[in-house]
Amino acid sequence: MSGTGIDLRGRLTDGLYGLGWGVVKKLPEPAAAALFRTLADQVWKRRGKSVLRLESNLARVVPDADAARLAELSKAGMRSYMRYWMESFRLPTWSPQRIKASINVRDVHRITEALDSGQGVVAALPHLGNWDLAGAWATTDLKVPFTTVAERLKPESLYDRFVAYRQGLGMEVLPHNGGSAFGTLARRLRAGGLVCLVADRDLSASGVEVDFFGDTARMPAGPALLAQQTGALLLPVTLWFDGTPVMQGQVHPPVAVPETGTRIEKTSAMTQALADAFATGIAEHPEDWHMLQRLWLSDLDPQGEAP
Repeated sequence: MSGTGIDLRGRLTDGLYGLGWGVVKKLPEPAAAALFRTLADQVWKRRGKSVLRLESNLARVVPDADAARLAELSKAGMRSYMRYWMESFRLPTWSPQRIKASINVRDVHRITEALDSGQGVVAALPHLGNWDLAGAWATTDLKVPFTTVAERLKPESLYDRFVAYRQGLGMEVLPHNGGSAFGTLARRLRAGGLVCLVADRDLSASGVEVDFFGDTARMPAGPALLAQQTGALLLPVTLWFDGTPVMQGQVHPPVAVPETGTRIEKTSAMTQALADAFATGIAEHPEDWHMLQRLWLSDLDPQGEAP
């Protein structure tokens, strides 16, 4: 595609997101929910690349599922994914009381007790449920500011839109590809702060290979490295929807830094432990895992790149 075509597509995408944040939040909630369910079903019926990839990923999570079960899961998955967007477009208008009433997190004491003691916390999450709602809950109900990173999206205006949205929810947002991001995260943790990272996919050369549902995938090294270098507590967190307006969450037991081994060996072991915790949550709620891209190395093209 020509540069002009890419620019036009970028402007169109940016405009659609702007429309979402500008219009969807003004709709009555039942109308917004019905609209996004309809959109989800229409996208699912078209059987495009994203839906087929979601189904392929779910086939690894639920290996004994037949075609009918996978279709059922992928349809529910698209509805879950669209619920994420519907809620995200409306989140800026929600009151602290509404945010608190919309999420129930089990074992949150694992986060609060560490922070109260002055220890930093790295919360690592997969693409499950609505991680933006969880972030808004942390800043409003727990009253804990936190730092995260965001991928540099194209066009720049779209990236700016996402940063402004998340900053409006009380998050400090750093660019993912900025050289200073890791150092800033480390400083926040050494000061006893909270860092939240979505950490179930990293196809870069720095990604750590893990066994995930019986095959090899890559996940980011950042959470494990930050915990090692700063003494922060590394906590896996999983989220899911249960058919009610209230999202559920689970803070899993901390991932310990191994007492022996090289930094590479420690990072590999800790990232595998994260992957295992993520797999537990995903296996229990596969329809809420919003992985519409290639993840496993065996699914990549021969050059090792995901399209």
